[in-house]
Amino acid sequence: MAWTGGIVGVLVLAIALFLVLFDWNYLRGPIGRYASAKTGREIVLAGDLKVHVFSLKPSASVQGIRVGNPEWAGPGQTADIRKLDVQVKLLPLLVGQVELLNLQLDQAKVDLLRDRQGRATWDFSNGKKSKTPFKMPPIRRFVINDGHLKITDQKRKLMLNGEVNATEEMGRTGRGFLMTGEGALNGNRFLLRIQGGPLLNVDTRKPYPFDADIRSGATRVTAKGTITKPFDLGQFAMTATAQGPDLADLYDLTGVALPNTPPYRLSGRLSRDEHLYKIEGLGGRVGDSDLAGSLSVETGDERPYLKADLRTRSLDFDDLAAIFGGAPSRKAGETVSPQQAAIGRQMAAQRRLLPDSTLDVTKIRSLDADVRYRVAAIHDAVLPLRSGDVTVKLDRGLLSANPLILDLPQGRITGQAHLNARNAVPVTEVDVRLSNARLEQLIPIKGQPLAGSFVGRIKLKGSGDSVHRAAANADGEVLAVIPSGEIREAFAELLGINVTKGLGLLFSKDQGAVPIRCGVAHFQARNGVLTADRIVFDTQPVVATGGGSINLGSETLDLRIQGHPKALRLVRLLSPITVKGPILGPKVGIETGKALTQGGVALALASLVNPLAALLPFIDPGLAKDASCAALIAEAGREGAPVKRVAAKTARR
Repeated sequence: MAWTGGIVGVLVLAIALFLVLFDWNYLRGPIGRYASAKTGREIVLAGDLKVHVFSLKPSASVQGIRVGNPEWAGPGQTADIRKLDVQVKLLPLLVGQVELLNLQLDQAKVDLLRDRQGRATWDFSNGKKSKTPFKMPPIRRFVINDGHLKITDQKRKLMLNGEVNATEEMGRTGRGFLMTGEGALNGNRFLLRIQGGPLLNVDTRKPYPFDADIRSGATRVTAKGTITKPFDLGQFAMTATAQGPDLADLYDLTGVALPNTPPYRLSGRLSRDEHLYKIEGLGGRVGDSDLAGSLSVETGDERPYLKADLRTRSLDFDDLAAIFGGAPSRKAGETVSPQQAAIGRQMAAQRRLLPDSTLDVTKIRSLDADVRYRVAAIHDAVLPLRSGDVTVKLDRGLLSANPLILDLPQGRITGQAHLNARNAVPVTEVDVRLSNARLEQLIPIKGQPLAGSFVGRIKLKGSGDSVHRAAANADGEVLAVIPSGEIREAFAELLGINVTKGLGLLFSKDQGAVPIRCGVAHFQARNGVLTADRIVFDTQPVVATGGGSINLGSETLDLRIQGHPKALRLVRLLSPITVKGPILGPKVGIETGKALTQGGVALALASLVNPLAALLPFIDPGLAKDASCAALIAEAGREGAPVKRVAAKTARR
């Protein structure tokens, strides 16, 4: 037994002497080949290798480490490190835990590449997506001397050349860690600056403070916060501020698709917990509107998932124009970016109402979302909108705004809109209803010549990668109904082209009104052209009928309205009123050579009103039974009745 113990002791001593005296450089080749086989790329240990194993804190030092690119990236080096020093705790290492007491990199050059397909040279997972964010092991002392970082991200269109230094003492900046970089992001100048305290005697149980300043063109993000667990980049918390000309530009920095907006400045508390990012206490301004709320982004799945609850106290309605590719108003005092101002000038020069900016469908397909947006007060809208509430969902390229609710002083606009961007050409569907509204509130004309209830519905479907192109080939229908109301008598007489009485009432400033029994305008949309196949406006002295079209492609009107007095008039023009020209600047005139006999009112009324019973349920099934509209329908249904009544009045005269 003594001899056995002696032999074992000699062997242990021999092994110890061997390890102490062993030239570890003999293992550089085998270590490099093993690492190359495991990573699928060439790894070379070209310089001196020293290892100290007889310690509870073993260490190693190696010079000339080169990590090659994967085959798809072509020739070149992902990393070239002049010298690497590392020291670990032995006991945790024996149970599979890595705790570094020291990590020092001298003259490390790192060149990172991601191609358009998303393949990255920093990805060593062999195509297997990691379920957890990147984490560095705990490091007690971390020093970087003269580090250089180059990033070429073809997917994000980023080119960055940076310098990284982590010293043991506070530098001139007052921080021990400093990373700076300069380059280009999507064609804009890109600047990066991140700084923190010395990475010396780092306690992994205490948060590590840092500041960040990132700029891309006119977009700037600043942050001040902490990494909850040092070297675990999967957890941090910060107060961040973002500002720039358009929220959509943040896609280049974050990979999260956001809508186009006017210039903005927003702040909030940003935190990360593994794949979940949260912004709480969000507040600031977008254009001339305030914005507040909270949002989160889950990045663990195939596409990021955005969930948000946003609120606005006071919305400048034209701030929403940028979402659809348009521009806010160009009047004095409006907040607008130079690019949006150029869009506004172009649309004004072309007398365009519908924006023609191309929709980026790739961004819509890159994100899933569930967003609720509530507005307490709306101002500067074409219609007198009071408040709004919309829920927007995005699922694999299908965007839905449902429900959409806009409140009026009296009445409400409700409906839904869908944008299907799953295919090559996006398809847009809109179905919006107007209920319980008042004409005098929707059309606030001085003196209020027209008043009454008003309902309507727009249902259109079109394809195209802009609002204008989708509208230019839209199919569907539009229906507007005045179930009851009143019109100033002077205008009713002029509508029937009764010049004598109408002008007399106007000049006398007579405010007398006559009832509106029912008014209906029905348009069928085919390939972007709204054709009026039913227009009738029935008052006590006059029935007006009309026709024509609205071309959404050329954005022009070609409408005519023919008045039919219910009694014989001595002075009456026998030509329709016309409305022609651009939607934004139509001209109203009298069409010559289109005379109609007064007795034609009966036939026109019968031919136009009879189909109303089928049309009115398109808005509301109860409209066909409405007292005023029902009377008009019934009258038109009595064959010959209007003709007989007009003829009798003519005979008496």
